[in-house]
Amino acid sequence: MDVGIARERLAGERRVAATPESVRQLVGLGLGVRVEAGAGAAAGHADADYLAAGARIVEALDYAAVDVLAHVRPLDPATAARLKPGAITVGLASPSTELPTVRALAETHVGAFALELVPRISRAQSMDALTSQALVTGYRCVLEAAIRFPRFFPLYMTAAGTVPPARVLVLGAGVAGLQAIGTAKRLGARVSANDIRPASADEVASMGGTFIRLDLDSPEATAASGGYARELTADRGALQRELLAPHVAEADVLITTAAVPGRRAPMLVTREMVAAMRPGSVVVDMAAESGGNVEGSVAGEDVEVPTADGAGHITLVGLKDAASAMASDASRLYAKNVANFIALMVAEGQVVPDFGDEVVAGACLTYDGDVRHEPTAQALAALASATPGVEGFGGPGVGVPGAGVSGRRVEDDVEGGAG
Repeated sequence: MDVGIARERLAGERRVAATPESVRQLVGLGLGVRVEAGAGAAAGHADADYLAAGARIVEALDYAAVDVLAHVRPLDPATAARLKPGAITVGLASPSTELPTVRALAETHVGAFALELVPRISRAQSMDALTSQALVTGYRCVLEAAIRFPRFFPLYMTAAGTVPPARVLVLGAGVAGLQAIGTAKRLGARVSANDIRPASADEVASMGGTFIRLDLDSPEATAASGGYARELTADRGALQRELLAPHVAEADVLITTAAVPGRRAPMLVTREMVAAMRPGSVVVDMAAESGGNVEGSVAGEDVEVPTADGAGHITLVGLKDAASAMASDASRLYAKNVANFIALMVAEGQVVPDFGDEVVAGACLTYDGDVRHEPTAQALAALASATPGVEGFGGPGVGVPGAGVSGRRVEDDVEGGAG
């Protein structure tokens, strides 16, 4: 069986779904690997490196000829329709925002496995792409802040005087938030953090940060599955912003990391809260691409927010393609996630999904004409009902399995747990 690795077509995407190291792993499993020419160039991997690892370089990947397609960004409907029936895809799929692609995958009878849906259990950690990419993003957030902040991060005591350390506030203590805390601390900043899950206090402390406790709710009301946090109600969200306001105003650098896979990010910080910060302060919104945690953030742009007294401005950074900006290490981690997941399905040189395995079943989005991820199946059904002229879900070639195989409900969980 052949695994296909294509060049990512989305503008700004520099990552690749396989590295020479992961190709060796796949070849060792008895699989053939076809790599599209130039697929790894932006991540620092030459075609010759893939050849040396045992891959075959093709000028243009024939999607209809591969048995398994590994990808980084979600596929588009046209690409999904080009795959042959029975083919398997492994990659990030963003199912709740890419419903036309999900439908195309089901209609083509493709077995699609979404890495966002991999259950967060110990055995699946090596396949958890959300975690590996959040690690990169959290690190990048701090670097983006540091190069824009007009002062040092660390404390300096010199003959010319003492330079106080920067005060960094991180909202959200998921993987990205904890990495941001650790990176800012290593740069010498004084770091504090908030997360609506009280249990995160120990994790924040372990990274060198000071945990800010807000009297929001009971742990049961804020905790969700898989170690995530549950989105707050509108009233609780307003209370959270009110309680956070003085902490935001005291910070020199604010980093927000609350993201909901497949949904709009929760609003944590208003424009008024930003305007209350000191001139020269920097805000980095990691979730800008999905609507933003900070009011007024624009993905890929720096926005100058005037201070409340008009004495200066705060720089609001809408982070975009953060993991892609560190394509080499991001690809190294992501490709290993992909190869480990494929390895889980390989038996005697064939990729054969075993749905008795909770990891395989949990990550399955579509298979044999069915949408196996129940929340996505329900979203497709609702879309069909609400859109005149759209063929009802469950039409020819597409169905909802009787019981539905539900993976981790990304729709209900907040990465970073800050709102």
